[in-house]
Amino acid sequence: MRGGVSLRYGVLVLLAVMVLVPFAGIVLAALHPSGTQLDGLSIPDRWSWETFALAWERGNFTNLMRSSVLIALFVVPLAVVMATLAGYGLAILKVWGHRTLSFAFVMGLTLPIEVIVVALYFNLREVGLTNSYVGVILAEAALFMPFGVYWMQTHFSNVPDELVEAARIDGARDLVVLARVLLPISWPAVTTLSVLYFMWSWNQFMLVLVMMQDPDRRTAPSGLGLFVGQYTTDIPLLAAACLIVIAPIVVVYLIFQRSFVSGITQGAIKG
Repeated sequence: MRGGVSLRYGVLVLLAVMVLVPFAGIVLAALHPSGTQLDGLSIPDRWSWETFALAWERGNFTNLMRSSVLIALFVVPLAVVMATLAGYGLAILKVWGHRTLSFAFVMGLTLPIEVIVVALYFNLREVGLTNSYVGVILAEAALFMPFGVYWMQTHFSNVPDELVEAARIDGARDLVVLARVLLPISWPAVTTLSVLYFMWSWNQFMLVLVMMQDPDRRTAPSGLGLFVGQYTTDIPLLAAACLIVIAPIVVVYLIFQRSFVSGITQGAIKG
């Protein structure tokens, strides 16, 4: 018994070390002065925080971060609301053709963005939505829908039928049942989905690269790709730029960590 527990903890510690050591290497590299030649994991002789300011300026991260925040702030609520309504309709209301629609959304999970991005570009260009925030926001929200609908449908399917029936007996309409009965007990699932959507929207690379021709309107990850091509040999500068890009994701995760883990755990137990 103790041997099994020790083995599990040993595996967890090993996995944590495998994740944290490379991250620590990036942090230490970013703290070296720009232009320093690095060979493996090394502690800087002089801690240089100026590297972050230099990476921010040269990478034009003021515009890139503004674009990323703007897109994410619209994509997340839009996609979460649509996924919640669709999941509610399929799981609770059982709309006409709900089995076929559910299957279609599941099949959408298997569709990689690389397959449709070119066709999507030409379709959006026909309606004047390329090189615009609106086009990227609508495209991302649509691409995230299959997982969101599947996630919320699975969550609502595990809600006791008696809870919904009791609300309907009291005269509650469908939207009232959703807003006042189901959503208050669904915040862990909604929060988890919101955090995942934020991460996916923030990390979106190819879609933004294809849809946005204006470099100043691209997002931080797509701008980082161009930054890497310009400063390939300046490892401290590249490390600082990478940390700048991933910092918002880390902050959002730390803020919603408890609800995120709760939502994942509930989904795993119910599944």
